Amino acid sequence: MDTEFVSHSPEETIALGKQFAGELSPGVIVCLNGELGAGKTHFVKGMAEALGVDQNDVQSPTFTLINEYMSDPPLYHFDCYRMESPREALEIGAEEYFYGDGICVIEWPERITSILPPEAIWISIEATDKETRKFVIRKIGS
Repeated sequence: MDTEFVSHSPEETIALGKQFAGELSPGVIVCLNGELGAGKTHFVKGMAEALGVDQNDVQSPTFTLINEYMSDPPLYHFDCYRMESPREALEIGAEEYFYGDGICVIEWPERITSILPPEAIWISIEATDKETRKFVIRKIGS
């Protein structure tokens, strides 16, 4: 069953990410699907804060591909925007993260769909206007 919620500001998006992460356990994979500027990284900032990471330390890993935050459990933040194929994710050891003891959150997951576990949680984020974002959470494989 899909769950929907709306954010009216970056601060609300961070708060929603924080609330969402409070319900997660180690081994979960969260896929964030949305256009540039949709609020994916703000949502991750909230998730990180819920795990004890300063949200100001969270940046999109566009050029590094993955940022690791040593929280409890660890948070692994992927950005697959620049990946040409799932093979690139495999080459950086993505599967070790996916099946490890941390929480993985992936921006631009559609670029590596073929290697994602079926139990991944998918969140689509749609910018409905300059400040408003609509989030739809789908637990596809469960």
